[in-house]
Amino acid sequence: MKILPGPVLLALAVLAACSRSSPDAADAAASTPTNSTGESASLSSSAASGTTAGSRSTSKCPRTGLWATCSVETRLGQAGFVVRRVTEAAPRRPGFSVAPVAYNLGRTRLEVFIYPSESALSADMARIDTVTAAPRGARNPWLMIPTFVHTANLAAVFLTDNATQAERLTLALTAGAPQP
Repeated sequence: MKILPGPVLLALAVLAACSRSSPDAADAAASTPTNSTGESASLSSSAASGTTAGSRSTSKCPRTGLWATCSVETRLGQAGFVVRRVTEAAPRRPGFSVAPVAYNLGRTRLEVFIYPSESALSADMARIDTVTAAPRGARNPWLMIPTFVHTANLAAVFLTDNATQAERLTLALTAGAPQP
């Protein structure tokens, strides 16, 4: 018979103790009222309303399936970026029919173009070179080769030389706008 070292034995004891249900939990489950299908009454009432405590949103941002400035900022924060909106207005960019909202993400810059609809973005996309994020045939107006992302009603130009950050931003935005 092999004797286990103290820390391993202690960890196994804690794991075994945590996996057992307490008598109080069993008593609480037994005393929870049930409906005719045997489902707990509290579960069936939240299911009937279509919401649960974890799914309620306190955000004031619209969940329309289209991007809004607030949903971009939320998504970037969830992706781990420190989002600071640039206070002065970003300049209009050739090829884009809407004005951008500019952000500093650490030492990088992001310009986000939010269109009123997907079709409005598509009309501009037909004339934009996605490598330079500029009108086809025009020279690159950015300080470096940009990372260009477009999805739904949003186009974004990210100026970074960090491939990991570019990928993180691309994944965050191409995951899609918050759905209704």
